[in-house]
Amino acid sequence: MSTIKKETSKHSTQKVTTAKRSARVAKKSSTLSTAKKDGLPDSSFAFANQRKEPLIDAKHVRNAIARFMQVEDVSDIERDKAWRRIKAAAKKFEVEISERGWRELSRKSESKKR
Repeated sequence: MSTIKKETSKHSTQKVTTAKRSARVAKKSSTLSTAKKDGLPDSSFAFANQRKEPLIDAKHVRNAIARFMQVEDVSDIERDKAWRRIKAAAKKFEVEISERGWRELSRKSESKKR
């Protein structure tokens, strides 16, 4: 009877180890390394001149929307261009955007501060 428990225990341990290993691999592949980021063309970024907010998949598009107002030292014209890039990427990766424009993001962030 103890042999069965050991085999079950060993099998469970292998499953856990495999799950942890898979999680590490998934985590590594979901982040964008500096080398990969440096290899992207400027057109792959919402803010092309600053090379900020890459738009390479749905996750990064959602992140770019969330961080849009945190990007500093950009003009309204640059924000307009970045928003157009984000909208195009959102359409490509099937990410729904409820805001009509980036200025709505500005109003939302101001109302959260109050």
